[in-house]
Parts: sequence; structure tokens; C-alpha cells
Amino acid sequence: MRWVGLSWLRLHAGYDGPPMPKPVPVPVNWADLPDEQLLDLRMCDLPIALAGSVMQGRVAELQAELDTRHLTVPVHYYLAEEWFTPDGAVSMAVPFYLAHPRLEKLERAQMLEVEGGDYDWCMRILRHEAGHVVDNAYKLRLRRRRKLLFGSSSEPYPEFYTPKPYSKSFVMHIDPWYAQSHPDEDFAETFAVWLTPGSNWQDRYVGWPAAKKLEYLDALMRSLQSKPALVALPTEVDGLATTRKTLRQHYRHKRRHYGVERPKFYDRELRRLFSDAPEHAGNISAMQFLSRIRRPVRRLVASWTGIYQYTIDQVFEDVSARCREMRLRLAVPEEQARHEFTVFLTVQTMNYLHSGRHRVAL
Repeated sequence: MRWVGLSWLRLHAGYDGPPMPKPVPVPVNWADLPDEQLLDLRMCDLPIALAGSVMQGRVAELQAELDTRHLTVPVHYYLAEEWFTPDGAVSMAVPFYLAHPRLEKLERAQMLEVEGGDYDWCMRILRHEAGHVVDNAYKLRLRRRRKLLFGSSSEPYPEFYTPKPYSKSFVMHIDPWYAQSHPDEDFAETFAVWLTPGSNWQDRYVGWPAAKKLEYLDALMRSLQSKPALVALPTEVDGLATTRKTLRQHYRHKRRHYGVERPKFYDRELRRLFSDAPEHAGNISAMQFLSRIRRPVRRLVASWTGIYQYTIDQVFEDVSARCREMRLRLAVPEEQARHEFTVFLTVQTMNYLHSGRHRVAL
């Protein structure tokens, strides 16, 4: 899944793209540039900042939530390529595209969605990242009870993981199963649920093993009220100001990360909805039908499965290509086809997920 909050930055690891380009002058009207020209700008040259952006108010709201809980952690916020919290630091990286509407538009065009683009989604991510910051600030990963309940932070981060969708040992916050990816993500997700105003976690998780984690975290946070952080100096890792790759190189790498070893689709499954029989010659083509439903179905399956929309879209590409090769047309009423295709796509996505290829976020 494309989810956030890792204590390490993987987007830059092993960068094997072309040499870093010479800078292209940024015009005053850079926000009016078409995508193709905008993509040639270096990220470090973008004239953007958190101050004055939509993120200024959202960061202030998160800080108010921490203040209400009397957690005096001096969080440092800065722009970078993606959401993340540097390991051991009290800093939080915010993705550059949230600092300007034009860059949000580019992110959507390149990746089909804007992670943290709407208010609720953004606040969920901020609370999750705040969990990492608080964990770092008080060196909580060293505590015996924390290790016992959540696991060891020294456990290597996997590139992929296999979630257990019906497990009640983990909270559900950003993504239904992201807490299962690593002990530190489990802690951050649990913290986020605890911090969220009106989350009513005491009732929501009653009878769940995850409730023990929430109760421990509640007591732990109360014990830290008004106490100075053990780590207080801000640290910026891979900040935007030092990122010399172009937006084009950034998105090429990001799309490759969220790519998928394309699964095989069976003609028998497609022929339940589509047909090349003469009696269906007057119906719309399968390609036309899939084009109509692509965006809403992609979003729906992403919300159900937690798989990144970009990955699901590649599955759509495979289906569409096969339908084109077979010259298929709609064989059942559109509403029935839409429902059955959504189920089909969800099953294929879940098969991908349970194969152990559920990708850990950047």
C-alpha cells in the first residue's frame, strides 16, 4: 500500500535514473506552465513553502491537538518528496505537492490521486506521523512494555507484507491494515487513533486485543504530559531544498515503485461479462464500458483493499488490453456488469495482496 509514516526514506534509495540535469530557470508564472514544461523543473528550485499554504492551518491544528494532550514535543515541519519522519528525529516531512494547488494538480495527473489531499485524509496522516515523532522524542522504542506489545523497532522493514484482514490485534486508521506492516507503524497508527478527537476508541475497540495497546498508550501519554522531550533538535533529511532531481525524474521513480508484476487474467472470467458473439455486436465495447467506470471503480476498490490507485489502474490496463485483443462487447446489463466487474477487480487485487506483495509505503 501507498501508505505513510515510515521512519526511513525509501523513495531516494537506489536512485538509478539519468544524471541530475542542469537547472532550468523557473519563470515567474511557473504555476501556469503545462505539465510537460513543469516536469522539467528541479524540485529544489520550486518557489514554495509551508507558510501560506493549506498545510499551515492543518499543521497548526495538529499542534493544537498535541497541546490539548499536554505533549510538549517541539515538532519541526518541512517540505520533502513524501510523507515521512526521519528516524530518531522530532521532524516531520510534508510532501511538496501540498504546498501549492498547481503541484497537487500535477500529482493527481501523475499518480491518479493526491495522498493527503483532502482535509480528513491529511489530518489522519499528520496524526500518524506525530506518533513517530513522539516515539522518537521520548525514545519510547526502548521501553520493555512497548516492545512487548508492539514488537521491536529493530525488526527490518519489509518491502512487501501480507496483511491479515480479519485480525483484531491492530487498530485501523490510515489504511485498514497498515499497522501490520511493522512494529513502528503499529505504534504510530495506535497513537493516531488515541490522538484523534472524538475517536471513542474505548468503545470502538472493546473486546479487541488492540485495546490493550490503546490502554497502554493512553497511560504512557499521560505519564509524559508536560515533560520535556529527550530529543529536541530539528533534523531535516532529504528536504526539498537539497533535492536536485526534476519533477519528471521524481515521478518516473515513484511510478516504478508503485508498479506491479502484472497478474494473469483468465479469459473465462472476462467472458462472464463480455462476449464476442454476433448477438452482442450492437452493444458497446468492453473498452468503452471500462473507460466509463474506470475512475469510480478504481477509487472504490482502493478504499476496500488499501492498494494504491496507481497499482489498481495497471490492473485495469491489463483487463482493457485483453478485452481489446478479444474484441469483446458488453453481454449483460450495464449495472450488473459494473457490480460484477467491481467484485472481479477486488478479488484480483486481494489475490495480489495475499500473495505477499502488499507494498509498504514510501
